[in-house]
Amino acid sequence: MPRARAVSHLFEGSYDETAARNVARKLREELGDEPTFGLVFASPDYQPHLDDFLEVIRLHGHLSLLAGCSGHGLVGTGIEREAKPGFSLMLLHLPDAVVRPVQLSAEQAETVTGAAAWHKQTGVSPDQVKGWFILANPFDFPIERWMQQWNLAYPGIPTFGGLASGDPAANEAWVFLDGERVEGAVALALGGAITIDTVVSQGCKPIGDPYTITGVDHNILYTLGSQPAYKILDGAFQALTDSEKEKARNNLFAGLAMSEYVEEFKRGDFVVRNIIAADPSTGAVAIAASPRVGQTLQYQLRDADDASADLDRRLAAKQAELGNTLPVAAFLCTCNGRGEDLFGAVNHDARAVARHFPGVPTVGFFANGEIGPVGATTYLHGYTASIALVGSAR
Repeated sequence: MPRARAVSHLFEGSYDETAARNVARKLREELGDEPTFGLVFASPDYQPHLDDFLEVIRLHGHLSLLAGCSGHGLVGTGIEREAKPGFSLMLLHLPDAVVRPVQLSAEQAETVTGAAAWHKQTGVSPDQVKGWFILANPFDFPIERWMQQWNLAYPGIPTFGGLASGDPAANEAWVFLDGERVEGAVALALGGAITIDTVVSQGCKPIGDPYTITGVDHNILYTLGSQPAYKILDGAFQALTDSEKEKARNNLFAGLAMSEYVEEFKRGDFVVRNIIAADPSTGAVAIAASPRVGQTLQYQLRDADDASADLDRRLAAKQAELGNTLPVAAFLCTCNGRGEDLFGAVNHDARAVARHFPGVPTVGFFANGEIGPVGATTYLHGYTASIALVGSAR
């Protein structure tokens, strides 16, 4: 009986046709079977060579289906490379799986509403898919608008992936399917005899107390409960320990509750968004989101020790849940705000995956936003590691 397998490799260096050919051939030989599909993530400097690069990978990897995007940083098995040239490639042989690629445009995200309409657009009904892998361009795809409708169309079905990233100074990223760059997003519907387990670990912890939003205009918070939003932010900061205050510079964020039906809010109960500005004279706080009156908000502190402990705890729980059944492959989308900048050391998230799932090939990239489910709902996260573990049907 054919066995599901995956192989991966992270190549370090600028684009070189010979090197790309050798990596693709090597992985194809190691796989031993025709690949069902491949994933590849490349550094921004590969963009001028994208057509040639994708052709080489597809030809020598024997890939009829290849998806990927640009990444400011790259992830391999147990390793991460940030702001360095290279590419990370994975080939998967999933003999009993069904993989369907779907291109998603900004126009679809803005205009298509209702579950039935989305099923028609994708050609995929909920009973045909075990999970979705999505790569989107944050500069030309309205991800939040799309996600609201997607959760209605595919309720309870895990969607995971991330937003492409590139040179931070260029405000440009790219997503591709097979040999062509595409605008918007690429989604892979994963169905058939396949399992998908997800782990979503945040890099921020709640500080202060949760409050109900009572005054807001677009993205500007005016009042939380009966008090100015800035006063609540300052109070949360003043309640920190001296060591936490030192960490708090440029590391304070806003957390919007994912559900109001929670008795006691804790880490993982919030979607974390950047604080853009805070004005003590007016009491207003501007955030990178569109909060609503009645929603619960709690300020957040990005903290390396807590983030590391949370990732280990969640991976250990998933490892215990799976028992001796190792996944075939791991996909890791980790935030640009994690990595060495947060943890003070390289390879943090990739090593954590390798520690809990030794020998499992891993591929991924550093994202502009991470997509992953919490409970039955998919969210766009920040400062998060979103991990999907793909295996044979149990």
